[in-house]
Amino acid sequence: MSESAQQSAVETSVSGVSDPELGRTLGDLKMLKSVEIDGCNVHVTIELPAHAYPKNGSLAESVRSAARSAMPDADEVTINFQHRVRGRESGGDLGLRVKNIIAVGSGKGGVGKSTIAAGLAFGLKHFGSSVGLMDADVYGPSIPHLVGVEGQPAVKEVPTHDGRTFERMVPNEANGVKVMSMGFMVPAEQAVIWRGPMLHKALMQFLAQTDWGELDYLIIDMPPGTGDVALTLSQAVGLAGAVVVCTPQEVALLDAVKAISMFRQVKIPVLGMVENMTGDIFGRGGAKRKAEQMEVPFLGEVPAIADIRERGDAGRLASLYDDSSPARDALLHVSERTAIEVAKQIIDSQAMPQLEIL
Repeated sequence: MSESAQQSAVETSVSGVSDPELGRTLGDLKMLKSVEIDGCNVHVTIELPAHAYPKNGSLAESVRSAARSAMPDADEVTINFQHRVRGRESGGDLGLRVKNIIAVGSGKGGVGKSTIAAGLAFGLKHFGSSVGLMDADVYGPSIPHLVGVEGQPAVKEVPTHDGRTFERMVPNEANGVKVMSMGFMVPAEQAVIWRGPMLHKALMQFLAQTDWGELDYLIIDMPPGTGDVALTLSQAVGLAGAVVVCTPQEVALLDAVKAISMFRQVKIPVLGMVENMTGDIFGRGGAKRKAEQMEVPFLGEVPAIADIRERGDAGRLASLYDDSSPARDALLHVSERTAIEVAKQIIDSQAMPQLEIL
C-alpha cells in the first residue's frame, strides 16, 4: 500500500473514533487535524475543544488503536493534542472578545458561590485558558478579598479609527486572572444602596467599558437569589451557560431549584450543579440527586474543609491549586466538567439544523 493510501486509511479509521466526553466521532467534531506517515511511524494531531479536557488518556488509546487497525505494521503511533477553546463569541455588540461567558449563581446566600466562582476561574486558568472574573454581586462583593487584590482599576485611553479616544477600565489581576468588582470602587465597610437601573448600568459598564482583552472564559459571580441580574445578562450577552452552587441540605436545594428555574426562564443554559461544603455538617449527595431529578449535569462536590476557608480569608484562593491543598482535586474536577459542558453546549448548538427562510 502506498504512503498516501496508508494515510487515507488511517484518517478514515481515526475519524470514526467516538469522543468519550462529547459522544460524537472525531470526524463529526472536526477534531482530527492531521495524520502524517513517516516510514513506519504514524503521527496524529487532535484538536481538543477545551484546555480542561478530562480524558486525554482514554482518547489517546482509542485513537492509537484505530490507527493501528488501519496500519498494523506501524512501529509507533504518536498522538499530539492541541487545544482551541470553542465558544459562542457573542459579546461582539459590546466590544467583548470573550469566547464564553459563564454565570455562577445560587438560589440563596451563604453557600460559597463566590468561592466556587473564583475557584472555577483559577481552575480554568490552571489548565491553560485565558480567564476573567467579574464580580456582579454589587451589594456584597467578596471577590477582591478572596483573591487578595485591592485598589481602583487604572483607566486608559483607547484611540478610535477616526482619531478620537474613549476611556476603558483596566481590570486588576490576581494570579493571571483579570478581575473586576464593585469592591474595587468603594471602601469595604461602605454599603451600596442602589435601585435596579443603577445596578443594570454598573453591570453594563463592567462588561462593556472594561478592557478584558481576549479571553477564553469570563466567569461572572452573580448575586444570590433570583433577581434581575440574570435578565440583564441574558439580554446583554449570549451566555455559554450557568453553574448553580448549593449545599447538600434540603433547604438549600429548594432554593437551587428556583435558581435553575430562573435561568431556564431567561433562556440561559444550565451547565450543571456544584455541591459545596460537602461533609459531616451538611451531609452529602443532595445536589447530585437533585441534579438527576432536574435533568441537569452534576459538576462535582467540594468538601467542607478548613483549608478552603483559611486560604480564602487570607486572600490566597488561587493557592487551592497547589499540590499541598486537599481541595485541589475536587476543584480541578469541577473545572473540567464545566469546561466540557460548555463545549457540549457550543457543539450541540452548532449541530442544530438551520431553518431556511424562503
